[in-house]
Amino acid sequence: MTDQIKVSQQSPPPPAPGRIKWFLLIPVVLCIGGSVVLYLRAQREKTLVHATKTLDIEPVTVIHPQQSAPDSDLSLPATLEAYSDSPIFARTDGYVSHWYVDIGTHVQQGQLLALIDSPTVDQELNQARAMLAQAQANLTLAKITAERYRELIKTNAVSQQDVDQTNQNSDAQTANVQAASANVRRLEQLQGFEKVVAPFDGIITQRRTDIGHLINAGNGGTDCELFRMSKIDVVRVYVTVPEAYSEEIVDGLKATLDLTELPNQSFSGTVVRSTHAIATDSHTLEVEIDVPNPTGALMPGAYAQVHIHLPVAVPALLIPSEAVLYQKQGPQVAVVTENNQVELRKVSLGRDFGNTIEITGGIDEHESIIASPPDYLVDGMRVSVQQPSDGAKT
Repeated sequence: MTDQIKVSQQSPPPPAPGRIKWFLLIPVVLCIGGSVVLYLRAQREKTLVHATKTLDIEPVTVIHPQQSAPDSDLSLPATLEAYSDSPIFARTDGYVSHWYVDIGTHVQQGQLLALIDSPTVDQELNQARAMLAQAQANLTLAKITAERYRELIKTNAVSQQDVDQTNQNSDAQTANVQAASANVRRLEQLQGFEKVVAPFDGIITQRRTDIGHLINAGNGGTDCELFRMSKIDVVRVYVTVPEAYSEEIVDGLKATLDLTELPNQSFSGTVVRSTHAIATDSHTLEVEIDVPNPTGALMPGAYAQVHIHLPVAVPALLIPSEAVLYQKQGPQVAVVTENNQVELRKVSLGRDFGNTIEITGGIDEHESIIASPPDYLVDGMRVSVQQPSDGAKT
């Protein structure tokens, strides 16, 4: 009896090695099977959603592309320049006795700006006039003598040589009178330069002289400059246009100017000329634009933004920026066909204006474009066209 109890209390024999491996593989098999089931279920749900959306009728609002403006703006920075800007120098030596204009003074052509006291020129002119009078007296005597000798030769009272000498002396005295007259006219012109006058209508921008200053004739340096004046009823604007736009620049193109200090004003100008040559260092074309400035609001030296209105050979189409779908196939728009089905159309984009964007290819202006297409649109999806948005082209 005791032996039987001992035998029953002994532990059961260990399982075979094959059974242990089988139990370890069961969780792995279950995990793989579960993953396969989940994957197949997800694929079925995705297919079901796609089919449902394809068959479902999506309410959409459509717009029609609009033609862009017949021209485009080329914006370039520039600096305003006066139409004419001239330094004014003295043409005679002397001292400034008086000046009549200062900076900011509007002057007319020929208006007196300053007076120069030139005693040397005045004395030289007096001397030249006296020499002219002397030469005229000598000429008068030579003419009388020559005429008298021409009468005496008829009676053989004088020789022919004497007659020739008197005639030659008369011609010489005539030449002396002409030389003296020319010298008088030269000094009179120099004396006239004692009055410094405005060469054109404009405004005085600098005054570099004062009463008593010694003045030297000519433009030997900045110290010799009396005034500087500018003509600003028209201002010039020089811009450098990139080579890519050079063929579109022609005389007569319209342009507008915007200035930071005048935010609510725009000034119109016209392209008047260009260099007709591309600069080798910058590959740009220099263009001059003239802008009327009757009120003087535009000041030389000011910075401006120039907008040149370039003609567009083939105007692009404009659509709202939100109408473009950006997908892996590239930019697309959703076109609604005659059967109220979606057709995703690949397009070529132009300039982006923020709220609108240019379409340069892929659609025409008669097609209906979904205004705000959702990302899940697919080809063939049926849609229901709602009332067009305000301002849309019908």
